[in-house]
Amino acid sequence: MHSISASLSELAGQTADSIEPAALNAAESFARLFTIVARLRAPDGCSWDRGQSIQSIRGNIVEEAYELVEAISEQDKEHIKEESGDLFLLAAMTAYMCEQEGSFSTAEALDTVSEKLLRRHPHVFGDSVADTPEAVVHQWNAIKEQKEGRRRKDSMLDEVPRHLPPLERAYKLQKKASKAGFDWPSPEPVWTKVEEELVEARKALADGEAAELEAEMGDLLFSMINLSRVLGIDPDLALMRTNEKFSRRFRQVEKGMRERGIPMSAQALAAMDELWEKAKEGE
Repeated sequence: MHSISASLSELAGQTADSIEPAALNAAESFARLFTIVARLRAPDGCSWDRGQSIQSIRGNIVEEAYELVEAISEQDKEHIKEESGDLFLLAAMTAYMCEQEGSFSTAEALDTVSEKLLRRHPHVFGDSVADTPEAVVHQWNAIKEQKEGRRRKDSMLDEVPRHLPPLERAYKLQKKASKAGFDWPSPEPVWTKVEEELVEARKALADGEAAELEAEMGDLLFSMINLSRVLGIDPDLALMRTNEKFSRRFRQVEKGMRERGIPMSAQALAAMDELWEKAKEGE
């Protein structure tokens, strides 16, 4: 068992008086969470929790991460607190499931990331100097390659995980290329590029070429993500907000149609359009 208090002062440095109480309080709270997770996974625990695997909760992890992002975007501190806790829960459950199967312990997972932070921040926990964010990133990458033996990527784009959702991956690929100087000089030519891709998509549709249309739609979406990026907009967050807006207005349409006793159908499109416009005006 780790001696938490024995090492906290050394790590906290001059801020020990303010950090140690919070750290010990967090440790106690995590111990409580860990105990609850272990109890739920016990033979006499919850049938749903016992039935989960690290594969089955992957979707939950992604969903909760997006809910936390939404809470941060809305600057809703209570919501942020709740969603942060949900992510802690899923991380603890994932680690504990691996502990149950003998892969590694939860403590080992926590120690691994702690040791990584100590190793990669020698300017804080050692005598290295890195006094700008750029210097910190350069040092971080150098430690990964020189001290940890991580293979240098064949391309800087290899640093973007392939399993990311397509929209997010496109955004990150473009950001990586931009850091190398491969970017548009201003937003204006990107607007032109979007217009060009739209014309090409329309032509592919008119030609009846399904494969070509798919390719052109991909190019159009990629260009729209690029435009968002150069305008300083995170396309993922922008689309998330639009999804919520659409859902909110569509629910108003459904409610209005029920009140009028009209079934939702293509034949009632005029009525639905009218209700949609009212929903917009109501906002």
